[in-house]
Amino acid sequence: MFIVVLHFVNAKSEAWTILLIAESTVMEKSQELALTQMRKSVQKLGSSTEKIGEPTLMRFLIARSMDADKAAKMFVKWQEWRATWVPNGFVPESEIGEELAARKIFLQGLSRSGQPLMVAMASKHFPSKDQLQFKKFVIYLLDKSIASSFKGREIGNEKVIVILDLQNLSYKNVDVRGFITGFQCLQDYYPERLAKLFILNMPRFFVSVWRMISRFLEKATLEKIVIVSNEDEREDLVKEIGCEVLPEEHGGKAKLVPIQDVVLPPLDN
Repeated sequence: MFIVVLHFVNAKSEAWTILLIAESTVMEKSQELALTQMRKSVQKLGSSTEKIGEPTLMRFLIARSMDADKAAKMFVKWQEWRATWVPNGFVPESEIGEELAARKIFLQGLSRSGQPLMVAMASKHFPSKDQLQFKKFVIYLLDKSIASSFKGREIGNEKVIVILDLQNLSYKNVDVRGFITGFQCLQDYYPERLAKLFILNMPRFFVSVWRMISRFLEKATLEKIVIVSNEDEREDLVKEIGCEVLPEEHGGKAKLVPIQDVVLPPLDN
C-alpha cells in the first residue's frame, strides 16, 4: 500500500514538474516573439534597439501588457525624451543646485533584495518656482538611485525602493503639481523601475490630497504603493529592507545620506 502511494506521489510530482517546465517554455517563446515583434515595430518607427538589452526591452513590454506595438511607441518616445532632457547621459548637479540644497532626498544603499533605497523627507520640500529645474531634479534622483545598484554595468531590469516620509508635513510643503510631475516621469520614462513605494506618517489632512494625486496614477503603480499605518506594517518594512540600510528614523541602524553625497563606483568599459 505504502509503495503504491509513494509511486502515485512521485508520479504526481513528476507531472507537476513537466507541467511547470512546459509553461515556462511557452512563456519564454511568447517573450521571444514579443521581443522580436517589438524590435520590428521600433524599426518601422524609424528608430533602433541596437545595443539595448532584452531586460530593458522587457520593461517596456511589461508596462504595455506585452503589446509589442504599444511598447515600441513607448520605447521610441523614451529615446527621444532622453536625447532632449539628458543629452550627456546625466543631469549635472550644477543645474539643480537649489533642489539639492534642501537636502531632502537620501540614498541609503541596497536593500536585502539588492534594490537601492531612496528616502524622501517631504517636510523639507517646498513647491519649486523653477519647474524646469524640478523636472531635471526628478531625472537626477531616479538615474542616480538606479545606477547605485549597477555592478560594473547596467543590466536593464534594476528597480528602486522609495520611502516617502510625511512626518511633520505642513500645508506649505504640499506640492500636488510636483507629485504628479514625479509620478508621470516615472510612469512614462522609467517603466518597471519602481519596486515599491512606502508612504509613512501620512497626516489626516493629506488623505484627500493623496486621493487627488492617485487619480493620475496607473493601476500598476498603485499596486506598488504601501501606506504604512500600523506597527505590523512597520515591522514588515524593516524586514523587507533590512536594518543596515534603513535609517534610524524608520527603525533601522543607518544614518541618512544625502543623495548628492553618494559617490557611485565607476562602470566597466
